[in-house]
Amino acid sequence: MPTAPRCRLSQSTIALLLLVGTVGAQERRVNFTPPDDVAFRTAWINSEGSRMAAEVYAPKTPATPKLPAIVMAHGWGGVAANLRPDAVAFARAGYLVVTFDYRGWGASDSRVFLTGPAPERTSNLRFTSEVQEVREVVDPIDQTTDLANAVSWVYGEPQCDRERIGLWGSSYSGGHVVYVAARDPRVKATVSQVPALDSRPFVLGPEERQKTFDQAAARAHGDLGYPPPGAREVGNLRGGPVREKLMQYAPVEDAARAPQCAMLFVLAEKEELFDNKDHGIKAYERATGPKKLVTVPNITHYGIYMQARKQAQELEVAWYDEHLKGAKAAAPAARGGE
Repeated sequence: MPTAPRCRLSQSTIALLLLVGTVGAQERRVNFTPPDDVAFRTAWINSEGSRMAAEVYAPKTPATPKLPAIVMAHGWGGVAANLRPDAVAFARAGYLVVTFDYRGWGASDSRVFLTGPAPERTSNLRFTSEVQEVREVVDPIDQTTDLANAVSWVYGEPQCDRERIGLWGSSYSGGHVVYVAARDPRVKATVSQVPALDSRPFVLGPEERQKTFDQAAARAHGDLGYPPPGAREVGNLRGGPVREKLMQYAPVEDAARAPQCAMLFVLAEKEELFDNKDHGIKAYERATGPKKLVTVPNITHYGIYMQARKQAQELEVAWYDEHLKGAKAAAPAARGGE
């Protein structure tokens, strides 16, 4: 764990605890009543010593004891609760579905760091110290680690068919699923909705490069803390970026490293947040396994969650059915072309 910044600490929540656990989640889990045909439960996933709050969905009357699994990851500033409509759709289609909040988000516990020098350690490696939690920051390296740990969690679930695990991501997490698939041979299929797959231009562009390097240096020297909870440095998106981590994050470069994985990219024709040619299209061109590119006409980035949500669900269920179930039924085409 890093030592505390010497000044300008950006968060104020401090706790005394044994450094064998983490600060408890700050948001209570919201009650959710699933449809009658969907089984639902909550769970905890351990990620690097912190608990992540997870929600688990499955058909109430499964066709087989073992089910193909889909692990879903939310995008920038989101939480697992936002994914419930899609998780229900996949569960109804016969999948074991897992959603979760990244560490420091939603109902999950936080990472913590010491606010001062560590006291003398005892023989059992435990000590009591003052710590500060890290909440609501966007760190793609940490988030992809969380997603990888969620894959390991579902792999150990009795209801999971270990040979049929897929990932689902949207917007920023549309890149996360490619990043993890390139490093985990257990992942057999991915869906990337309106994906952002390269953070380097955002933090290394002509006007941002020096700011990124200066923040990285200040954090390494202990002079700069993490962005405060609720920070909005990227448009109106909740969550301040850890810029030096974004500098390392370009899953578009990883698309060719997962030949075992079938990749579906679902793009918005009128994408306004970035150029599809540098993200979804480039990743699709580089992918070396089974792949498909679908452009949904007449929608902007957020249209995938509104008017095109049902259409996207149908496309994605068909993709998973083909590559996780072996079903060859014709997938519904994007309205207006593909």
